[in-house]
Amino acid sequence: MDTAEVILSVLVVVIIIVSLLSNVLVLICFLRKQVPGLFNLNLTFCNLLLTVSNMPLTLVGLVSKTQPGGDGFCQIMGFLETFLSTNSMLSMAALSIDRWIAVVFPLRYHSKMRHKDAALVLGYTWVHSMSFSTVATCLSWVGYHRLYASCTLSNPRASSRTPFVIFTVFFHSFSFLLLL
Repeated sequence: MDTAEVILSVLVVVIIIVSLLSNVLVLICFLRKQVPGLFNLNLTFCNLLLTVSNMPLTLVGLVSKTQPGGDGFCQIMGFLETFLSTNSMLSMAALSIDRWIAVVFPLRYHSKMRHKDAALVLGYTWVHSMSFSTVATCLSWVGYHRLYASCTLSNPRASSRTPFVIFTVFFHSFSFLLLL
């Protein structure tokens, strides 16, 4: 390994440690029963799982310059990475919408956003993430991406790029249409 690879590997290890510590601290801080705390808990939980599952394998991929594990293992890890990343993004969107409601309707916020509503939104983020990840895995859109040194969304076949883009845009756009 040359100097740049050693520095990059050390940087990834530092990021893993900082990510673990910060996400655990956030989990401890947000174990309250407020609605924004539920969105933060979900986001932190997904980030923590990504840190534990994906980042060490990325480090292995960086150091060994090969795919960690076999193709089956990479499919499973790619599914998990896609699921958790999608869920994190949707959790951030849900948190943003929650904060928007709190700012625009400050006097009616508690009647508009109850724990039941937050649980319903979080349930949707999990179903949406699971659906997207399942379709991506079943259609072989998940695999080892050499640039990222990680098992993630990776569509090397030119013949399936157009269906991939169309599916991704329409599937995620559907989420925003549900809000209207």
